[in-house]
Amino acid sequence: MGLVSPLGNSVDVFWERLLAGESGIAPIERFDTSRYSVRFGGECRDFDPANWVDKKALKRLDRFAQMAVAAGTQAFKASGLPAGAGDPRKFGVIIGSGIGGLAEMEDQHNRLLDKGPDKVSAFTIPKLMVNAASGNLSILFDAKGPNTSVATACASATNAMGDAFHAIVRGDAEAMITGGAEAALTPLGLSAFSSMKALSVRNEAPQKASRPFDRDRDGFVMGEGAGVLIFEEYEHARNRGADMLAEILGFGMSADACHLTQPDEQGRGAAAAMTAALASAGLTPTRVDYINAHGTGTPLGDIAETMAVKSVFSDHAYQLRISSTKSSIGHLLGASGGVELLATVMAIRHGVVSPTINLDNPGEGCDLNYTPNTPQDAKIKVAMSNSFGFGGHNASIVVGRVQ
Repeated sequence: MGLVSPLGNSVDVFWERLLAGESGIAPIERFDTSRYSVRFGGECRDFDPANWVDKKALKRLDRFAQMAVAAGTQAFKASGLPAGAGDPRKFGVIIGSGIGGLAEMEDQHNRLLDKGPDKVSAFTIPKLMVNAASGNLSILFDAKGPNTSVATACASATNAMGDAFHAIVRGDAEAMITGGAEAALTPLGLSAFSSMKALSVRNEAPQKASRPFDRDRDGFVMGEGAGVLIFEEYEHARNRGADMLAEILGFGMSADACHLTQPDEQGRGAAAAMTAALASAGLTPTRVDYINAHGTGTPLGDIAETMAVKSVFSDHAYQLRISSTKSSIGHLLGASGGVELLATVMAIRHGVVSPTINLDNPGEGCDLNYTPNTPQDAKIKVAMSNSFGFGGHNASIVVGRVQ
């Protein structure tokens, strides 16, 4: 596994700070926000792409792809796989991103207006296209197998990982680089989400702004980053003596089909995705110990997800450990599912659930164990990670200890 996040750019640093209840949310430094109604977010302030990408290639990658390459490089090195994973045609890449190269689009549009059409960069399209992350990673690691991209808004990374899982199950691949990357914390991205009234406006207390399931939640906090994992067929991994971190057990997805930006109020689409994931894994609801919730901190989203969990898990919902990683890093949009599955795997491996910080007074109807403010020790054999996105996209992935 590998990541770039507002809490650090290595798995160990991220996990340590997450368990400590730290927040990676602060006033935005990359551009002047004095005219903006929202002036904070989950920036990856310590990320230097030059540590991961050579100087020549750096100019050809938008920030989201730079982050994907950094996270992918960490994951690949940790995996111990050779270049091409032994058989390049059985080694693939599927990376999700909800928006892609938004910074490049803004920069080149400004150049077009200021300097004219002849000054627009020849690298514009290769930098802004959503599949730039997958394409560049495949070139870097000689992955000549299945190679696609997924753009399902905030469900992108989890949908990408579901596709990677299925590619291995079908026999199309023996190993896959998968996850998500997003760097939409730009002037246009911030102002557009702000205009939708989707964001928290706690400018005076940014570290307290992301409040999943709390009574005083007032919207999500934009973040950026990348979470990338290596999925590998079990026998392939065992035969080479790989250090297997966890096992992907099942995947499910669905559509709300009710509104482009608001969730089904009863959480029926989310429940369908969770139910499908459990069926894919061949598990009953009572087998699940922990859920890494989508948990954005929006008034509608958190209650809809809570209702969905109750409908799927019934009385067992009150036995579950649940937490929202977004409370500490904000909402990484299309990258969120990758980082959150990574946090879920770490919870399984270390026997501890990371906290949902800023959860001081549970909101009406939010009466489950969301791990408020302090980590909780737990023996986790099976866990689920949820991602739901604009467009009504719902995706759930089930992961467990390696047997």
